[in-house]
Amino acid sequence: MKNSYNKIAGHDLGRIVAISDAVFGVAMTLLVLEIKIPEVNGKEIDLINAFLKLLPKFLVYFLSFLTAGIFWMGQAAQFEFIKKSDRNLNWINLIFLLFVSVLPFSTAFLGDYIHYHFGVGIYWLNLFLMGLMLYVNWHYAIKNGLVSTADAEEASDGIKTRIIESQTLYFIGALLSFFNTYLAISIIIIIQLNYAFAFFKSKNR
Repeated sequence: MKNSYNKIAGHDLGRIVAISDAVFGVAMTLLVLEIKIPEVNGKEIDLINAFLKLLPKFLVYFLSFLTAGIFWMGQAAQFEFIKKSDRNLNWINLIFLLFVSVLPFSTAFLGDYIHYHFGVGIYWLNLFLMGLMLYVNWHYAIKNGLVSTADAEEASDGIKTRIIESQTLYFIGALLSFFNTYLAISIIIIIQLNYAFAFFKSKNR
C-alpha cells in the first residue's frame, strides 16, 4: 500500500500541458516588463537618447522571446507523441518549467550586463538547462513506453539530434562573447530565427 500513491500520481497528461502553457505565457510576458520606461524631463532629444539607450534591452528581449517560443514549440512537439504520463515525467517537466521561469531573470541579467562575458554565460546556462531537461523528457518518455505511435520511434532520432545540434550551436555562439558580446547575441538570434522559420532546412527541422 505504501507505493500506491506513486503508482496513481501524475497520470493526467493534460495538467502538464496546462501548467506548461501557463508558465510560458507568464515568462514571455515578464520579459518585456524588464524594459523600464525612462524618466525624462528635458528636451525631446533627451527622450530620444534615453530610448536609444534601451535598444540593447530590446535586442535581448527579442532574443528571449524567440527562445521561449522555440522551447514552447519543442515541448509541444514532444507531446504530440507522448500519450501517457507518470509521476517522474511530471517532475521532469516541472524542472524544465523551473528553468523556463528563470528566463526573465537571465534576460534581465544579460540586458543589464550586456558587455560582460559572464552575462552571456548566465544566459547560455539557462538555454543549456532548458535543452537538457527537454532531452531528458523525451528520453524518459521513449524509454518507459509513454509514447503510443510508431511514428514516435521514427521521430525520436530527429528530436534528439535537433536538441543536441541546437545546444552545440548555442555554446559556439556563447563562446563568441570572448570576442564581442553583441556578436555572440547576434549569432544566437540568427540560430534562433533559423530554428523558428527554417531558412536553412535539414531533415531535423
